[in-house]
Amino acid sequence: MENRIYDEKNGLWYAEQGGYYLPEFALPPEEEKLIGIWGQRHFQYLKENKQLVYINLLTSGRLNEYLASVDEQAEEMFSRLVKESADRQGVTEQLKAENQLEWVGKMNNIRACVREVVNSEIIYV
Repeated sequence: MENRIYDEKNGLWYAEQGGYYLPEFALPPEEEKLIGIWGQRHFQYLKENKQLVYINLLTSGRLNEYLASVDEQAEEMFSRLVKESADRQGVTEQLKAENQLEWVGKMNNIRACVREVVNSEIIYV
């Protein structure tokens, strides 16, 4: 006896598992896009805290596209805010040339503050 059968009424294949025939479902094809750190963080947040949204995106075949979009938005916001904050605080290439240690400290502080803003505005909502 075959482990798979085809139902012409509904067009589905069924596979035998434990004496029962269960439908074989496949997720719709989705274009693979690279997802950076922001998209990966949002992915973890969705899986852990927003399961319904995660499952809806996954089963509709739009999860990868959505995460790539979130990643792009977050990266753009991060870059823009880091540049604006550095300009506002006077962290310039001249400071980098004169006092590298001070420049690194200020830039690390700016990046940490901006990371918190991006997390609260885009990633963990």
